[in-house]
Amino acid sequence: MRARPESRAQRFLAGLVPAGEWFYELGMVRKFWLACSFPLVVACHHGDKTELKYVSPPPSQESAASAAPAASAPSADPKALLAVGADMPDVSAVAQDGKTVKLRELKGKPVVVYFYPKDDTPGCTIEAKEIRDLYSELQSRAVVLGVSSDNQDSHQAFATKYQLPFLLLDDSSHTLANAFGVPLSNGYAHRITFVLDGAGKVRKVFPNVDPHGHGAEVLEALKSLS
Repeated sequence: MRARPESRAQRFLAGLVPAGEWFYELGMVRKFWLACSFPLVVACHHGDKTELKYVSPPPSQESAASAAPAASAPSADPKALLAVGADMPDVSAVAQDGKTVKLRELKGKPVVVYFYPKDDTPGCTIEAKEIRDLYSELQSRAVVLGVSSDNQDSHQAFATKYQLPFLLLDDSSHTLANAFGVPLSNGYAHRITFVLDGAGKVRKVFPNVDPHGHGAEVLEALKSLS
């Protein structure tokens, strides 16, 4: 009597497992592999020799998007940025609440305009949360505006998720980035902050922002205006 194949693979090759069921199981293994992001050990048989190969899963679309701004953003050229002493650009943009913000109409109170690459990515989230946590002090001294190339819906979702109390401006047209001289990499703005005084003059530029501790840096810059 012929022995019954023991393994699932052997049973498939013997015609005892429907092909559709087998490929479904392979698909589930692949999904688990991609979700866990660990290398897979594959045994390759060449005659009487066996070679082990390590295969890493491809990066997910989400992780690739999150990494894109950081990976492709060289240091900003200070000479290209709106310089200290320059007037606030006469530009406007729509915030996450649907209202249009005209920058020059904000004269009379200092304004912080901070550019960042992308909503809900690690560095941008750290930066936004630090500003949020210091917002009671910042708000008493200035209007705070976050700017990125994300659209209004993305900004609204980002602000809601992390309870951000300040406005985020839709710069998908890159109008604000161009007006402030902020460079772009693959469509993402570099992480740069401008502090303007009540007269609408640039008083401080942070050309290469580190998200960690930046909220405190901005607060100190505002204190120096008074």
